[in-house]
Amino acid sequence: MQITTLLGSARKKGNTATVLGWVEDELITLGHSVERIYLNSKTIGGCLGCGKCKENPEEIACVQKDDAVDIFERMIASDAVLFTSPIYFWGFTSQLKRLIDRSYALVTNYHQPGHTSLIENKRIGLLVTGADAYENNAEGLFTAFDRIADFLKAPKGGELYVGGCSLPAELPESAKDQAVGLARSLAG
Repeated sequence: MQITTLLGSARKKGNTATVLGWVEDELITLGHSVERIYLNSKTIGGCLGCGKCKENPEEIACVQKDDAVDIFERMIASDAVLFTSPIYFWGFTSQLKRLIDRSYALVTNYHQPGHTSLIENKRIGLLVTGADAYENNAEGLFTAFDRIADFLKAPKGGELYVGGCSLPAELPESAKDQAVGLARSLAG
């Protein structure tokens, strides 16, 4: 399988990147090809809501010509995509949220007959890290991701929340085993 991982953290060596590295290592051990995209180094404008992308549902028809289009092409060429983010103010980081908003260009006829997605049937997963517990903190983000999966017509291949840490040295001992489990679940 070709698997694309989207690192939505601003920190290249933070908690999210550390856990993602364990997921990627396991995917490679299982024989999969993995490409990490560090979103903080990409230029991704916010969705303009212009609707031009709906004029040609067979392609990524976004009027903005920035890095989002290339990222979407890589997602389309993949068998699975892993979205990753530390939790910021009960939600995704702005780096990942901009790309999620722009995924509007991948879908046509949402909530209507003929609902299609350019990544339909690609497995997607979610990895989130945070300083606090899941309760009263991350539930809304995971609920939003369920809806994003429905919107993209992409089956969820796993999800993981690793909480109680502010620095990689504080990651719980169980985090690496959980990361391995997420990798295996995502790969199906």
